[in-house]
Amino acid sequence: MPNLKDLKVRINSVKSTQKITSAMKMVAAAKLRRAQESAEAARPYAEGMERMVASVGESVGGIEGAPRMLVGTGKTDTHLIVACTADRGLCGGFNGAIIREVRTMAHNLKRDGKTVKLLCVGRKGRDGLKRQFEADIIDTIEGIGRHGVEYAEGCGVAERITALFEDEEFDVCTIVFNRFQSAMTQVPTAQRLIPFSAPEGEDGAGAEDKAAAETVPQAIYIFEPEEQEILAELLPKNIAQQVFQALLESAASEQGARMTAMDNATRNAGDMIDSLTLTFNRTRQAAITRELIEIISGAEAL
Repeated sequence: MPNLKDLKVRINSVKSTQKITSAMKMVAAAKLRRAQESAEAARPYAEGMERMVASVGESVGGIEGAPRMLVGTGKTDTHLIVACTADRGLCGGFNGAIIREVRTMAHNLKRDGKTVKLLCVGRKGRDGLKRQFEADIIDTIEGIGRHGVEYAEGCGVAERITALFEDEEFDVCTIVFNRFQSAMTQVPTAQRLIPFSAPEGEDGAGAEDKAAAETVPQAIYIFEPEEQEILAELLPKNIAQQVFQALLESAASEQGARMTAMDNATRNAGDMIDSLTLTFNRTRQAAITRELIEIISGAEAL
């Protein structure tokens, strides 16, 4: 049976931990609101950019000399996977979900004879992947979103990807991130950046909505300058926008996951304090009873 001093020290320790987790929960809740607003506000622009590039690319995709970012290099031998995780932990399964998704993708690609390269955005992604894929990690980008995700940070990551593509370091690029749905739900998402992949319809759209969308007459565009010149400007901007959107989604998901994890930790600490307090009281009562028995026994012996 533990002694009273050990129980008291442990109760105080758990109470201190509970104060920390409660404070972290409140901080994450405050950051979540701003991150969620930023992510939701940027979605229409990112979706509109994808539709615009898809519209322009439809008339150029089959033309000789089309931009490589649109049609690809003609091969799929080398894949670059951009893993968006956090620099810090204590956010539940947020980082683990991305690490598992990237690990599965890398294993499947290697099984098919492809070469895999990893660009880690966030320290936790590198730490989780380096045991199995240390030789495949080409770089780690840290410090993004410490004071809120800025567009310049997304452009920096996009420029790094574009430079690698221009140097023929890879053929296909996919970014993996957590798409924010709610504070308790983050969905690991893999989105192809290079070559450009046209956006698909929403999974929740019914057959009637899809049929109605197909019957809507498509507009006829006149391009000035030529489509190739427009795409040469649009494609890098689209990559920057999609990376920026992924970073915003990841930041909101991180704060939501951290708020949920710290809320669970705070409640678990409360349950543990109650259990330890009950054990402490029982132990103290047993000690008092034992001392009374010893006193009474000593008195009777006299």
